[in-house]
Amino acid sequence: MVEIKKKKIGKRTYYYLVHSVRRNGKVKKVEKYLGTKIPRNINKLKKEFLIGILRKEWYPILEKIKKNYLKEEMKLPKSAKEKELLNFAIRFTYDSQKIEGSTLTLRETANLLEKGILPSKQIRDIKETQAHQKIFYEMINYKKDISLQIIIKWHRELFKESKPDIAGKIRETQVKIAGSKFVPPLPVEVYLLLKEFFRWYNKNKNKVNPVELAALAHLKLVTIHPFYDGNGRISRLVMNFILNKNKYPMMITPYENRNSYYNALEKSQIKKDETIFLRWFFKKYVKEYKSYLERIASV
Repeated sequence: MVEIKKKKIGKRTYYYLVHSVRRNGKVKKVEKYLGTKIPRNINKLKKEFLIGILRKEWYPILEKIKKNYLKEEMKLPKSAKEKELLNFAIRFTYDSQKIEGSTLTLRETANLLEKGILPSKQIRDIKETQAHQKIFYEMINYKKDISLQIIIKWHRELFKESKPDIAGKIRETQVKIAGSKFVPPLPVEVYLLLKEFFRWYNKNKNKVNPVELAALAHLKLVTIHPFYDGNGRISRLVMNFILNKNKYPMMITPYENRNSYYNALEKSQIKKDETIFLRWFFKKYVKEYKSYLERIASV
């Protein structure tokens, strides 16, 4: 938490932003001088201050992960890469679908996508699982950058056989998220927010680390909630598009960890504080790929 601290020197009062960080097992306070008055844009300054601290802490780690990941990828034969990608596609599809209520197990998902074995489950879950894998491979091979058109296309393909009435359609009514205190924007705001989203993306895509970009793109898009259903799945596809495009290992949000994922999203949305989800995402990403850091340390 960023706090405002004041110091009195003689008759004058000086204000600082203060945040405690833990480095190498020790707690250290980081300060930023504000002036003799608290600025009117204090909330913006707090956010920028905290993001700056997060970047200084996590960027070097993320860059090391990418470096070692690419070294390992270069050593893999083509067939091994294809198998690795298939395994990721199956697991990513399973978890992304399961989070949204799919009844398929991991084994059923693997048998369906790898061997074409149809489980005795809801046909809707089967169709969406097959569609999700197809979109995943399209996303991997997509050479252009993300746009509203491609996001709508992915959504249409995801639901065209299971829910054709909403497939590829931006919502025109208000919706609620079951079990969440967050209320999505009004339908009249959606197109404007999407326009702002792509303006933000194009402005920042070459400025910030791709892991940060992917995390915030996911958060921003799922917060806009542009579709009647499938917002989480489309947002996670966009997230992995950004990571893959920038040659970072892609990310899976495990179904088993959905509560911490939901909590981080909801807190960020309600408090309008992106750093909450960003910190959660950095920690999960580094934990997932800590083996690359360990290999670097052992060299």
